[in-house]
Amino acid sequence: MRELVVLGTSSQVPTKARNHNGYFLRWDEEGILFDPGDGTQRQMTSVGVAASDITRICVTHFHGDHCLGLPGVIQRISLDNAARPVEAYFPASGQVYFDRLRHASAFYDVATINPVKVDKGGQIANGKGWVLEARQLDHGIETYGYRLVEADGRRMLPDLLERHGVRGPAVGALQRDGSVTVDGRAVAVEDVSVPRPGQRFAFVMDTRLCDGVYALADGADLLVIESTYLDADAGLAAAHGHLTAGQAARVAAECGVRTLVLTHFSQRYDDPTRFAEEAASVFGGEVVVAEDLTRIRVPARRP
Repeated sequence: MRELVVLGTSSQVPTKARNHNGYFLRWDEEGILFDPGDGTQRQMTSVGVAASDITRICVTHFHGDHCLGLPGVIQRISLDNAARPVEAYFPASGQVYFDRLRHASAFYDVATINPVKVDKGGQIANGKGWVLEARQLDHGIETYGYRLVEADGRRMLPDLLERHGVRGPAVGALQRDGSVTVDGRAVAVEDVSVPRPGQRFAFVMDTRLCDGVYALADGADLLVIESTYLDADAGLAAAHGHLTAGQAARVAAECGVRTLVLTHFSQRYDDPTRFAEEAASVFGGEVVVAEDLTRIRVPARRP
């Protein structure tokens, strides 16, 4: 299963309907928690995400609405005796804040949390057929966005497999080795398959427009991006290091994004449809205005 579980969508100040930030990505056997703001542990309970589901934590920066939930989440990981170690990625300049949050109160600490300081863009981790990348953003303090990129593969075509006599275990051997011999004939994987682009997930928070935004969004199947303001308040967005819904949508349009998820809304707005309308005016793909405690499937692979 590959899906995004939305835990919180408010910027700076939570509202009655919107918790501080929090986003959990299920990606096969991985569970990546992004920007756990205050109240994340309770939101996880409400939507059925267990602490033991978390394999990695990614923090974009150390403003409170993106990190104050860390102590509760880490202590819950320990309380639940999660067996797997958890890697935590964060801007290197925020080491002091991570250390304070990691040990914010007394508790029986048996969690294995491996800190990974991010001090430049590029690949920061890899897993089974995917890599995790970071790119620096433009905010008031050091901030990084993240993206998960699955390696490209190939899609087997049953009619061509049958035509070339490749059956049973030979199919697996062909995928693994790139070629097999059938009845004295060599069959290459290219003879019975077509390219299958890997999926891409991107996470962009708290930033003005910059090169890092476009690098993260490039070709994303699912782009989660802050849209704190509407275009009418673009001056405020620039002054405070944020994006508007229109800017986020233009990024999605220019970068070939398939599903655009808008989030991190200022409490000054009480009508979420305005964000959807503004984005849809410049982006032709699917637009989702994120709501707390909802799930968004990663789109199926491109044909």
